[in-house]
Amino acid sequence: MGKNKLEKFADMARYPHVFEYPYSAVDNVPFDMKGNWHQQFFKNDNPIVLELGCGRGEYTVGLGRMFPDKNFIGVDIKGARMWTGATESLEAGMKNVAFLRTNIEIIDRFFAPGEVSEIWLTFSDPQMKKATKRLTSTFFMERYRRFLKDGGTIHVKTDSNFMFTYTKYMVEKNGLPVEFITDDLYHSGWVDDILGIRTYYEQQWLDRGLTIKYIKFLLPQCGELQEPDVEIELDEYRSYNRSKRSGLQTSK
Repeated sequence: MGKNKLEKFADMARYPHVFEYPYSAVDNVPFDMKGNWHQQFFKNDNPIVLELGCGRGEYTVGLGRMFPDKNFIGVDIKGARMWTGATESLEAGMKNVAFLRTNIEIIDRFFAPGEVSEIWLTFSDPQMKKATKRLTSTFFMERYRRFLKDGGTIHVKTDSNFMFTYTKYMVEKNGLPVEFITDDLYHSGWVDDILGIRTYYEQQWLDRGLTIKYIKFLLPQCGELQEPDVEIELDEYRSYNRSKRSGLQTSK
């Protein structure tokens, strides 16, 4: 029998590579690791890569195995899901993987300027109702700039046509350098071991016949970011563990 949520949270509280700072704690407890991830935790100078909205942590753990010369931190607020990747990496003795349970809206409180090299956004909720909640909005991009190195890489892998189209317009509007883009990853001929890591929910979406989109772009520090003023067709399907998307209105 699998563990229940309370047992998983108890495990997470004692895991040495898990840091828990939700809204309720962050204002009262200073985060000493900010600016000190290399020295105090990873004990090396290797690049730090974040997976924001990591869910079960498949990408965080998978990339950690592929790239022992990089450090990976999975970030999510849902600790019961994160437990899977946290447990797997702990049992495997992985020293280049950590997890941070917090709200992504305050992610800039946990990293110093230039401390992070790359960001992965894997199957983020498209947040069709409000632009500022989208993880590729200028609202979040400005936060990423506070800790991402100049010209750092952002990867977006998504099942959502809305999320993909919005991100594409945002990138075009702000002239951000695009390194690769496809609206059908697994028929693009560009799938490698990295992009071939499949999350639990991604496999379900693939089984339903949905195409997976991917865009890789760079985020320079210079220039004022602007929101794209466009109408985007809404996703009409009901996704796993997501509310019905049809009927929502796009934000301008």
